[in-house]
Amino acid sequence: MRCHYCDREAAYEAEQAGVVVGLCGDHFRERVEELADDDGLRALRDRLDVESTE
Repeated sequence: MRCHYCDREAAYEAEQAGVVVGLCGDHFRERVEELADDDGLRALRDRLDVESTE
């Protein structure tokens, strides 16, 4: 499977509702960083009282 964003080989695959998307290592890290910066995720993290490992 190829990366959804570029033509490199996918290192990770995600599936939801039967749709599978591949991501190379670089694009996977970018998406995770975007999620980490998302206000909705921050609010959920605060609500669940999740502690950072940093």
